[in-house]
Amino acid sequence: MSESSRPGAAAASVTGSPTYSERLWVPLWWWPIGFGVAALVAAELNMAAPGMPDWLPYAVLLVVPVWILWWLSRKEIRVVDGELVVDRAHLPLDLIARGVAVPASAKSAAMGRQFDPAAYLSHRPWVGTMALVVLDDPDDPTPYWLFSTRRPAELLAALGCADTSKS
Repeated sequence: MSESSRPGAAAASVTGSPTYSERLWVPLWWWPIGFGVAALVAAELNMAAPGMPDWLPYAVLLVVPVWILWWLSRKEIRVVDGELVVDRAHLPLDLIARGVAVPASAKSAAMGRQFDPAAYLSHRPWVGTMALVVLDDPDDPTPYWLFSTRRPAELLAALGCADTSKS
């Protein structure tokens, strides 16, 4: 297995201008819910500890949903310097045989009984569509990468492989 195609390998060497870039942000409606839950817990703490300054639980707990939602949104997909970068894993484009877009209706089947345990999976439940990229590397036991993306057709075009799901 080549070091650069290993899913756990660091992608720090990829520094050029990306031909494709996407960050998998959480849905916007999660933010008011996160702040609402934090405010509710802060109000309960405020009532439970009458000697504490009123502003303290709010100042401390309203930072928590910002950190959690930012942390959940940290996943980034890029095609840069001849490599596909999914979070920290990277794959040279010349090792990609073909790719296919996985619609939201087929996502559970792709990750179900048909899923190969040796495959690389990067899933975000709030993203409906996925991309499946088949590898052509006899030295790599990973048969394919399956990962969430909101724009699979654009990603496959940036990878230089035609979407074979329409044929």
